[in-house]
Amino acid sequence: MKKVNIYTDGACRGNPGAGGYGTILEYDGNEKELSAGFPSTTNNRMELTAAIVGLEALKQPCEVTLYSDSKYLVDAIQKGWLKSWQAKSWRKSDSKPVLNIDLWERIIPLLEKHRVNFVWIKGHDGHPYNERCDILATEAADSVVIKN
Repeated sequence: MKKVNIYTDGACRGNPGAGGYGTILEYDGNEKELSAGFPSTTNNRMELTAAIVGLEALKQPCEVTLYSDSKYLVDAIQKGWLKSWQAKSWRKSDSKPVLNIDLWERIIPLLEKHRVNFVWIKGHDGHPYNERCDILATEAADSVVIKN
């Protein structure tokens, strides 16, 4: 099974507002950058989308270490929130509906296909890949703002 590192970040100009994601896949010394902007979104949607796009780019099952500065994403997986939300018909512990169900439903089969270890990293703390993902995400968000 190939070992791949995926680095992700999401950005939003306003929340909600124009947003973008940046993803870098790193395998065997090779890198691939992915990014896109959206005219109306939220930061959490962009963080999730960054991870989804990275995992969807993998053509075969891989052993993945996915780095994100999003506690929302990492905690949902590591603390079992995602499984709990599913079991409770997409309700949180306070009975309120879970947000971004469409994206969580996209990530579930990807987590079944790949062996994914989520690692939280502090954002804007000098991590080279996180900084590059931030640039990709903010440039993608800004490109949508400029077009509108």
